[in-house]
Amino acid sequence: MKKNESGKRKRRVLSHVFLIFLALTTLAPFLWMVLTSFKPLHEVEQLNPLPSEWHPENYPEVFRHIPFARYYFNSFFVAAWVTFLQCLTSAMAAFAFARLRWRGRDIVFRLYLATLMVPGLVTMIPNYTIMVKLQLLDSYLGLIVPAAFSAFGTFLLRQFMLTIPPSLDEAAALDGASHWRVFWDVILPLSRPGLITLSIFTFMGNYGSFFWPLILVKSEHLRTLPIGMLYFDSIYMRQTNLLMAASVMNIIPLIILFVVTQKFLVRGIQLGAVKG
Repeated sequence: MKKNESGKRKRRVLSHVFLIFLALTTLAPFLWMVLTSFKPLHEVEQLNPLPSEWHPENYPEVFRHIPFARYYFNSFFVAAWVTFLQCLTSAMAAFAFARLRWRGRDIVFRLYLATLMVPGLVTMIPNYTIMVKLQLLDSYLGLIVPAAFSAFGTFLLRQFMLTIPPSLDEAAALDGASHWRVFWDVILPLSRPGLITLSIFTFMGNYGSFFWPLILVKSEHLRTLPIGMLYFDSIYMRQTNLLMAASVMNIIPLIILFVVTQKFLVRGIQLGAVKG
């Protein structure tokens, strides 16, 4: 018995050491980015990870070179609107696929899911052509509208809605509630874990979106953070220390969002895995 207990203890210690090593390996690029953001430019390529002199002025220097606050606003504005619209449209489509009965529903849903197999780069040219015809190039609407619909979001919320007892719909219908009232007052509040999970994924994905804003936006005042940092890197001749300072400021909101919503995110994923 003692040998078994000591063997289990050793395996547990080894597993913890291995996990700590993996965690440090994952954190190493982020730590390098943070430390480099405080270095002078001539020390960036040195092997010493710690700067000889700390330069916190690198951070306000970024704002003096580029309109970083404007890029922040654009990224938050576009990501927030896309998150709101995508949650709304996905919830409405999920309700139609999960709670309403109509001819060809399952076939349409399978076709809808099949779009998940199509890479985003394939649909980029058709989307760009549509934006040209609608005269939405170089505009907030052009950045928001194409991303406002999601087959993945529809699938995720449909799985949550399928777990809600149909008797709730029937009781609401007997009270004279329309389909809209059933959706808004009954189904949507009960799908809150799925909505929170989808909103987190959507915001994070669109906050760091790169290719679509790159081809759509031409004006400087509409650039999002990834595009603004790309131009910053190319125009000011690779000032890596300032670029790392901008990257740290770019990633901080996502870290805060994840820390604040971690409990809801894990709960939503667990419910989807168990009930779906």
